[in-house]
Amino acid sequence: MKRILFSTLVAVLLVTGFVYAEKPARDVSGKRHPNLAAAQKFVQMAFEKISAAQKSNEFDMAGHAHKAKELLEQANNELKLAAEQANKENNEKKENKGKTQNQAPVNPGQGH
Repeated sequence: MKRILFSTLVAVLLVTGFVYAEKPARDVSGKRHPNLAAAQKFVQMAFEKISAAQKSNEFDMAGHAHKAKELLEQANNELKLAAEQANKENNEKKENKGKTQNQAPVNPGQGH
């Protein structure tokens, strides 16, 4: 009896975990990175469609839908990291540009 109760409890927890799984965050700036932000939007839409499929199929997909949602979350995280890296590289370019503009030009005709 305890085994049946435990199995039922585990099944309920798994099912409710699938239903209430959090959508991937949309945290890439659309102004700075419109393509990455659009990709994040599509990831979120795909996640929602998989959740709807899980509900209508009563979660009987041998774990493949859950795995797909995990991969979408991973893709979403990679998009965020790509945006952060692009921001870092753009900031470094601006810093380097400022440094070269503030340096006195070297005149090759003068001896040092």
